Amino acid sequence: MQKSYRRTVAACYSVNVTMSVIGNLSPLLFLTFHELYDISYSLLGTLVLINFCTQLTVDLIFSFFSHKFNIPLTVRLTPIIAIAGLLLTALAPVLFPNAVYLGLVLGTVVSCAASGLCEVLISPVIAAIPAENPDHEMSKLHSVYAWGVVGMVVVATVFLLLVDHKYWQWLVALMTLVPITATILFARAPIPQMQTPEKTSGAINFLKDKGVWLCILAIFLGGAAECTMAQWASGYLEQALGLPKVLGDLLGVALFAFALGFGRSLFSKIGKYPSRAILWGAIGATACYLIAALSPFAIVGLLGCAFTGFCVSMMWPGSLLVASDRYPAGGVLIFALMAAGGDMGASVGPQLVGMITDFAILTPSISSFADSLGLAPEQLGMRLGILLGSLFPMVAIFVYGYFRKQDKKKLKESAQ
Repeated sequence: MQKSYRRTVAACYSVNVTMSVIGNLSPLLFLTFHELYDISYSLLGTLVLINFCTQLTVDLIFSFFSHKFNIPLTVRLTPIIAIAGLLLTALAPVLFPNAVYLGLVLGTVVSCAASGLCEVLISPVIAAIPAENPDHEMSKLHSVYAWGVVGMVVVATVFLLLVDHKYWQWLVALMTLVPITATILFARAPIPQMQTPEKTSGAINFLKDKGVWLCILAIFLGGAAECTMAQWASGYLEQALGLPKVLGDLLGVALFAFALGFGRSLFSKIGKYPSRAILWGAIGATACYLIAALSPFAIVGLLGCAFTGFCVSMMWPGSLLVASDRYPAGGVLIFALMAAGGDMGASVGPQLVGMITDFAILTPSISSFADSLGLAPEQLGMRLGILLGSLFPMVAIFVYGYFRKQDKKKLKESAQ
């Protein structure tokens, strides 16, 4: 890593931590929002959908019109937009006392616009910085996201343990310190040159390649597998397994994020073949989802949720590495398209869990079946949602298996 880019790398890491705050703080407050403002689980799940749909919109805009933007300026503005979104979320009960959910939606849209810019721009910034092993540098960047989740969950849990939940706005305001740090770092950091299509038709022609769509499918499945468990682990452990909120957050979300960060950090140190890592990750994630959903023992379900983090750790960044390796001239475009696919998967999975949970609560036959099992309708609904989530890594096994087969073939041909 060149010395002149160290401040740039630190700024990118700070923005990725900001992204971890934006993506995971709201789910930790789901039950608080439900209790204080009587917001349904479907509407809470819709916040996640809005989150990733906003990011998806940003991804698509950059996929086709990245050549219209001043990329260095947009990179520097990203944490500033995040600050505005977090503050808007914190002020939702003040600005919209009779429609708090509307304030949460607006705050989510602004925050997640920044998160979408982060996805589209920060990975290609790191990729454009000269390095001895670009794959390892990319894995480090994504591991920072996971470690950011761990730190955020610990801070949030301690805050909510010591302070009444009705003061949750101060926690959100506290989290703005992260993007403020990123803003200061970016102010004097050099931004490397990145490739963008010269015109919109270049992006359209790129999409005619079937291999690009397969890469997008790969990250769609990886995003769904990762974010379904990440977004609902806390609520699932509290409602479905009956664990206290402190344990649900610390032992569920934090352990999931710790395992996620450990897996990515491990690959950044010793990993060689992204296609192999994501294939075994999909196999392990499928098993973990099934264990979490079906186990009658809380401790086993907890371990299933947590270890899912390790298994899915490389499914998102590994898919990026696979795509960038196959399309090295893609520049910002390939990262934008992959971000769009990942965000689409990350929006579909968590939303399905919320919908299934509410459906179970409102359907008398399912409620009766839950009673016969000694479960509350919410508990059965969340278990069914997590069970459905196992389909994402299950399908990914076949997609990643194809990539691994291709890589083995290339290695065999190069050895001859």
